[in-house]
Amino acid sequence: MLDKRKFFIGGKWVDPISATDLDVINPATEEVIAVISMGSKDDANAAVAAANIAFPSFSQTTKAERIELLESIMTAYKARYDEMAEVISSEMGAPMTLSQNAQAKVGLGHLEGFIEALKSFDFESISANGDTILREPIGVCGLITPWNWPMNQMVLKIAPALATGCTLVLKPSELTPLSAMLYAEILSEAGVPDGVFNLVNGEGPVVGSALSCHPDIQMMSFTGSTRGGVAVTKDAADTVKRVALELGGKSPNIVFADVEDVQKSVSRGARSCFNNTGQSCNAPTRMLVEKSIYEDAMQIAAKTAEETAVGDPSKEGGHIGPLVSQLQYDKVQALIQKGIDEGATLLAGGIGKPEGRNVGYFCKPTIFGNATNEMTIAREEIFGPVLTMIPFEGEDEAIRIANDTPYGLAAYIETGDETRATRVAKTLKAGMVRINGTDLDWGSPFGGYKMSGLGREGGHFGLEDFLEIKAVTRP
Repeated sequence: MLDKRKFFIGGKWVDPISATDLDVINPATEEVIAVISMGSKDDANAAVAAANIAFPSFSQTTKAERIELLESIMTAYKARYDEMAEVISSEMGAPMTLSQNAQAKVGLGHLEGFIEALKSFDFESISANGDTILREPIGVCGLITPWNWPMNQMVLKIAPALATGCTLVLKPSELTPLSAMLYAEILSEAGVPDGVFNLVNGEGPVVGSALSCHPDIQMMSFTGSTRGGVAVTKDAADTVKRVALELGGKSPNIVFADVEDVQKSVSRGARSCFNNTGQSCNAPTRMLVEKSIYEDAMQIAAKTAEETAVGDPSKEGGHIGPLVSQLQYDKVQALIQKGIDEGATLLAGGIGKPEGRNVGYFCKPTIFGNATNEMTIAREEIFGPVLTMIPFEGEDEAIRIANDTPYGLAAYIETGDETRATRVAKTLKAGMVRINGTDLDWGSPFGGYKMSGLGREGGHFGLEDFLEIKAVTRP
């Protein structure tokens, strides 16, 4: 068991001002793998003070110096890549193949996207009226990241903060703190100056709130639940700081009857929903299927679920792992029961753990058919391997159902008609639309409409959130 009670403040690992221990649990074994300290408001204040001291100097570094720093981070990260993959697998339950090929890989991919964006980014330009437009680092930033894709969200916030000359305090999820602490070591090894990056573990209502309320923080960047995002926004309001939010989703996957291969499109959609055990904010959790192929689609999806293996995350393979915690397991089970109670047809999976998985927070890959968009399982973000299938007649109804959600993070389209794909994509109220299994490339903007958040992360767009704009006139 690892002792990880210290925080990283001012370039050093320091003891908490007042220690409160928390066990870090391996979700596959339910065993304690580390002990961390939960920070207090005083710890958060100390980290902000260190970042505030470091800001005047770091904010004046050149673009070339910051590119060199990000490239140094890339080198240091590659040296500890396998270690990062193992840590993520142990603390949040991602199978090793997924951890190696995706969970850890995003730490390189997003960083590469920011380096390329920074190289072409203009911090000084001339407007059409002849005024000089300066883009300057906003200041000290508070970053709050979730547990489901820990490296993904850390890099999407830390890299642009460093790229633009900001200093920062990170509060990672208390469920997955070990990857954040390893990343702190990597940043230090890469030469990030003392005080530029700081880390304090703790609860959202304590450390997160202390950061959101702090008058010396100019920006908060939060990824997590919509409820958490609302809390950050309210805390930040009194000091009128900028808030960037990446929140929940209930993403539609529209499968039209004109797809080239129904089997391929439906099974791909189901597997995408189950990826990372369904714990992705942009997962295609509502599959809207044209009625003429709906019966076939339900059978295909059910068969895909039955063929989806659930297994040990320490092993390589295409299986899915456990949910992250007992709390998450209980939430997913309750929503599966809700789907049954509200009359949806349980096509695969259901309540309880998979056979032979009595220990660990494992959940059955679950498919609901004959659902309506008014059911709880179609409205609420389940964050588990649960797919809800809804029939539609015609393009207009598909668009109406897809947009009938408080969220707007991602949307998916499966069609053999390129003109239709383009037309429908323009009508969907979502920040990202993926057509026929395609994915976003590094540097593309990640974020959503409505209650899915504010702002965008990644590449050029991700840099802008960390900058202030200044107009300078000339005589």
